[in-house]
Amino acid sequence: MEREKFVLARKSLGKTQKQLAELLGTSLKAIHSYEQGWRSIPVSVERQLFFLIAIKEVENQIPELCWVIKKCPPDRKERCPAWEFNAGRLCWFINGTICEGVVHKNWDEKMKICQSCEVLSSGALSFLLES
Repeated sequence: MEREKFVLARKSLGKTQKQLAELLGTSLKAIHSYEQGWRSIPVSVERQLFFLIAIKEVENQIPELCWVIKKCPPDRKERCPAWEFNAGRLCWFINGTICEGVVHKNWDEKMKICQSCEVLSSGALSFLLES
């Protein structure tokens, strides 16, 4: 995640730097460093931000489930953790989902697919995915 998108994410949550540090369980100095570009933003922080923004979105609207949007065949759907945990609105958050017919090895690989997927890009997170 780039520093500019980190700032946008914080602002979309309506949090000060101090409030976000408390919410993420990190220091205010870390938040300053992320926003200034002095430190790279860890994957765990990026995931938490996406999750928090998505939770706000779910409160405001109920998007379709991923397996409906992607028209997953029953055999794939039943093997997928998103289906198992009834997380069809947060499929992008769960490692091991069977997107495009394969399980992705890590967050970076998964997010390359998720960033172009209509499940993630159609909601409140879309501004973070724009180039």
